[in-house]
Amino acid sequence: MKTLLAFGIVLLVALPLSAQQRREPDPRSMGGGDCRANVYNCADAPNPLPAPDTVWLEEMTWMDVRDALATGKTTAIVPTGGMEPNGPWLATGKHNYVLHANCDAIARKLGNAICTPIIKLVPEGAIEPPSGHMRSPGTISVREETFRAMLADVAHSLKMHGFRNIIFIGDSGGNQGGQRAVAEQLTTQWNGGPVVAHVQEYYDYASVARYMAYRGLEEGDGDGLHDDPIITLNMFADDPSSVRYDARVAAGLATINGVSLADRVHSLERAREIVAFRANHTVDAINAVAARTDVHLVMAGGYFEDIGFAIYPVRVAEMSEDKLVEELVTDSAAQRWGAFGEIASSLEMRPDERKVHRAIARAHLLTG
Repeated sequence: MKTLLAFGIVLLVALPLSAQQRREPDPRSMGGGDCRANVYNCADAPNPLPAPDTVWLEEMTWMDVRDALATGKTTAIVPTGGMEPNGPWLATGKHNYVLHANCDAIARKLGNAICTPIIKLVPEGAIEPPSGHMRSPGTISVREETFRAMLADVAHSLKMHGFRNIIFIGDSGGNQGGQRAVAEQLTTQWNGGPVVAHVQEYYDYASVARYMAYRGLEEGDGDGLHDDPIITLNMFADDPSSVRYDARVAAGLATINGVSLADRVHSLERAREIVAFRANHTVDAINAVAARTDVHLVMAGGYFEDIGFAIYPVRVAEMSEDKLVEELVTDSAAQRWGAFGEIASSLEMRPDERKVHRAIARAHLLTG
């Protein structure tokens, strides 16, 4: 009886102690941890490292993304590829290799864009009984409703983080309809804020073929494969092993549709031309979307308060007004900003907010 009584007393004491140890979440916490545990988990913590030379969201830290958004990189490109058979030479991830080369080039040319991870699983035919590409091993298919739900959730995530232009590009024909439908649905649902657009012009292999024919790449008789010189060279630009380049050269099989790939240097030159053409063609189409919708994709910059916290990064808070003006003028020229913004303040403007507003106004006068 005494043992049972002692045990009961321990429980009565332990429960209040456990309750006392629980803390409410710190609203400043970001980065996967508690702001109180480490300063690098705080929303306004300065990035300890310089920005990486990448346009891929998955290659950035959360601080890199936060800072990129703050400097005006508010366009997100959502590329969709696929897993399907492509003859004896090309890897099943053909479209994904192509997009890795092309989205990088498109984002860099736009200057204000980031590529999300490639959506590699798309509709490729009925799963059971298998139809279309699903009849070949290595293919992975998803239902159309799954694909559309993925697009919608990715776009919604980007919206919540502050991206203002969300662009769908698809490297496979079967992706186009779903992208268009989701873009139209979200545009209606969100009343155009952010802009969500499907850019059909990215999937324009006919224009690429005409351009490369003009540049001297003339195809002969077709080999009857789900393959051609344009797609092979576009993959080659990203990873030669994706087209089994070395093995084909060694076996004397480095041709497709009468076009030789054996000269590695010449093939690389052609591959780069294809990537550059597709990037230019797509950027023109994105700009045309902006013109049609009267929503211009202008790169902007400034000093942003962290959403929900009304706190400037420490570096900005410590800089003088003159230094802010100097940095704004320099950065706007180097990064080709078209505007300063978005600049906001609390209902009762704080001294640091007043300083930033004054610096923005002065930089506007200096840059026109």
